[in-house]
Amino acid sequence: MTESTAAKFLDRETPPHISTLIILSALPALSMTLFLPSLPNMTEYFQTDYRVMQLSVATYLFVNAVLQVIVGPISDFYGRRVVVLWGAVLFLIASLGCMLAPNVELFLFFRMSQAVIVTGMVLSRAIVRDLYPANEAASMIGYVTMGMAVAPMLGPMIGGFLDEIFGWKASFSLFLIIGGLTLIISYLDLGETLPARKKNIWSQFREYPELFRSHRFWGYCFVAAFSSGVFFAYLGGAPFVGSEIFGLSPGILGFYFGLTAFGYMSGNFLSGRLSVRLGINKMIIIGCFITLIGPTGPILATYAGSTHPLSFFGFAVLMGIGNGFIMPNATAGMLSVRPHLAGTAAGIGGAIMIGIGSGLSALAGSLLTKESGPYPLYYIMLFCVIMGLISGWYVVIRSRTNPIN
Repeated sequence: MTESTAAKFLDRETPPHISTLIILSALPALSMTLFLPSLPNMTEYFQTDYRVMQLSVATYLFVNAVLQVIVGPISDFYGRRVVVLWGAVLFLIASLGCMLAPNVELFLFFRMSQAVIVTGMVLSRAIVRDLYPANEAASMIGYVTMGMAVAPMLGPMIGGFLDEIFGWKASFSLFLIIGGLTLIISYLDLGETLPARKKNIWSQFREYPELFRSHRFWGYCFVAAFSSGVFFAYLGGAPFVGSEIFGLSPGILGFYFGLTAFGYMSGNFLSGRLSVRLGINKMIIIGCFITLIGPTGPILATYAGSTHPLSFFGFAVLMGIGNGFIMPNATAGMLSVRPHLAGTAAGIGGAIMIGIGSGLSALAGSLLTKESGPYPLYYIMLFCVIMGLISGWYVVIRSRTNPIN
């Protein structure tokens, strides 16, 4: 299978259709947030403490990060198709287990097991890199990751609606339906994209230090990690800033979050159109400078005495656009340093992003108080942007002086 072959939907003899890759990347993102409005009802159902039910979020993210490290290397040896299909099958089993769990312990076990669907998120990017050169891969990844932006924003709204009408198990029923459709579509549309490998799996493992020694790989990783850290910190702190600082109702707050998601989608769309023309490194630097407006604008506006929500959320739209420029191009960069280890690179990069991002989200949430105002969030976001920009410049300089490593 080559990139020159035209993609035909539900024909695995041709490259996978873009809609299949979007579904593979969106379902893992949706599974993070869909059931969140049901946590209070689930707490009552299992007769436990709310903090115990919140472990369903923390443990899921932890297993998600661990699996990203494992999934990539496995797919680099056994192939993308078989790993994606098995991931979807295990996700269906785990979702059914969540619905039927008689106690909270079994529920948490199956909830952690649902993280196996991260195979779709990791390998949708690796599949793109199998098929396209670096700049074109960045363009395609930009389109693919739009689903990752929309799904977590829409998830709580859909989950809350289902919970009010049918109860908390309805969200996991929806996981079964979407997971089943994902399995069927992947089986029919996703052929193997990994070039044939003749080495055994131990030879595969011995190649990994080659990736780890690459300065550009780590540079791209940290660009992506700190840029996603801006977004995760925003997700962790913006609800407090919106409700406690600006006094927004949940409905209005959700609207402003939607604006940020629209910004990210717009950035991804523009990245899809511009990356081939400008190149991944230039797109990363442009994205960093756009993202820089996200925290600096609110800092200046707050010092100037502005009290309107748009003094924060309006600039957050630009942060979303900047991230939409950075993430697909940084991802394409880390996968392109050693193309034969694209799956490994996707897994390690994803794990680093989740790890740093979830930590920054928790940090932002813990530092914000009415006395502190919004400043801790602003400064965390500013720190992340600066570190991302430094990492981006390092990659640019390294690409000029030592393009091989």
